[in-house]
Amino acid sequence: MFRRTKSEPSTVESTDADATAISQGKGRPTPSRREAEAANKAKAKVPRTRKEQAAAKRLARADAGTRMREAMRSGDDRYLPARDQGPARRFIRDYVDSSLMILELLLPLMVVLLVVGWVGGRNAAAFTNLALLLMIVVIFIEAVRLRFTLRRELRRRFPDDPKASSGATAYAVMRALQVRPWRKPDRQVRLGQQLPDRYR
Repeated sequence: MFRRTKSEPSTVESTDADATAISQGKGRPTPSRREAEAANKAKAKVPRTRKEQAAAKRLARADAGTRMREAMRSGDDRYLPARDQGPARRFIRDYVDSSLMILELLLPLMVVLLVVGWVGGRNAAAFTNLALLLMIVVIFIEAVRLRFTLRRELRRRFPDDPKASSGATAYAVMRALQVRPWRKPDRQVRLGQQLPDRYR
């Protein structure tokens, strides 16, 4: 009448299963307290809401801008804009910065001519137009000269890079037209400095 129910075998079976699970373990070592805290911090840093994601993007953009401005000063190739990256571009910048060129005098002269043409009369305006035309001719001649000299130097310094001279003339002319203290990325060589044969 007071017989035991059939729950005992199931209890025994569950006890055996727990013992087997304990003997087998969970398959991975228990993380230390430091590792657990680091994992919790990493989870907390992940932006969850849209506002947090926008703030994270703004922070990333600001950080990238800071690195790029610092690279513009130091010449660090990793954070420069794509148009300025690579050893060939660095050589072109150094080649232009180490040489005194007529092109760098044209921009200040152009400003002076525009002021003279605006302040002066009709004769001054005619003279300004003629001078500006001559400046365009000078830019063309200097661009042709730079094309030949740069291609020769790039072939000598970068024989294994067939794309080293791609866009080199335009890049050099645009840098040479800038006023020397305002050039970006900043100058890394002095005027008249001897350039190395190999750029890495």
